[in-house]
Amino acid sequence: MTSFLTSRRMRGGLTGVAVAAMVLTTAACGGTTRGEDEGSDAGAEATASADPDAEIPADLAFAFLPKQLNNPYFDIAAEGAESAVAEVEGELNVTGPSEASASSQVSYINTLTQQGAEVILTSANDPNAICSALDQARSGGAKVVTFDSDTDPECRDLFISQATSEGIAQAQIDIMAEQIGGSGQVAILSATANATNQNAWIALMEEYAAEEYPDMEIVATVYGDDEDEKSFQETQGLLQTYPDLKGIISPTTVGIAAAARYLSGSEYKGQVALTGLGTPNQMREFVKDGTVTAFALWNPEELGYLAAYAGAALAAGQITGEEGETFEAGELGEYTIEADGTVVLGEPTTFDADNIDDFDF
Repeated sequence: MTSFLTSRRMRGGLTGVAVAAMVLTTAACGGTTRGEDEGSDAGAEATASADPDAEIPADLAFAFLPKQLNNPYFDIAAEGAESAVAEVEGELNVTGPSEASASSQVSYINTLTQQGAEVILTSANDPNAICSALDQARSGGAKVVTFDSDTDPECRDLFISQATSEGIAQAQIDIMAEQIGGSGQVAILSATANATNQNAWIALMEEYAAEEYPDMEIVATVYGDDEDEKSFQETQGLLQTYPDLKGIISPTTVGIAAAARYLSGSEYKGQVALTGLGTPNQMREFVKDGTVTAFALWNPEELGYLAAYAGAALAAGQITGEEGETFEAGELGEYTIEADGTVVLGEPTTFDADNIDDFDF
């Protein structure tokens, strides 16, 4: 069987046109990725308490709880988790809310706890709202791995980060600056107001833009709540409110696709730049018709795949979640746990007209 990783490498792999700013992000995070174990005392002590050779139990009960169902980004991440769970011969239950509100995941976590889920993989809609429910799940023996968007580190065992927040923020600002000549009014179209990852990226984007591009003014941040129609309307509202707007950054796959759809059928096509985080498949038509020049993203399928393997390693006792421990993530290879129980997937890719057809996700 040709795996999703192998098939993607045959098409050119993840390297593509890598985001140049990302090379600085490993140092910024203060840790290592993919087996670059620095051999700290803390890491050695943590590894001694784990059993790296422990076998992953058969028939592990995994639960995949995204911010919301029927979101293309999380659908792809679920496919990655499904591949990993199949490889470790476990069982996967995909469940979740239809809306990405702050507390919408709580009842699902409670149900999963009652059902005896052994590994819960979740992307938090809010940094605090699900903590109590996750604590109960862990008290019942479940291992909790957050991915994409974290909760309070005290409420989970590991967080699988797409890349460092600094790198993600800098990449989006750099792409926008290149398109608008480093000056002009820019707005941000985010997901929900409580989204941990979005808020971290936005704060860092504002800081980086002020330092590196003083003539670029971020005039507003609006929220489409990761809903297509609302994101579409917020895009329209931004353009009406700010007639001199030169660009929109949308660090959410739902938002960037909705904004692109609006721009592509409007007088602003080719006049207002758009970038952010999107998948090649959803953005291909907008790159080819000239609405979007470039955007960035990691592979969400790999993110779900890594999260599932991390959960399996926790359940097996191969790792405990301490800094310095390492584990094997199937075809992705070896990863090292960094500070605060974080594992970094790797560097995103910038997609443009030259390379977008090399990817299929």
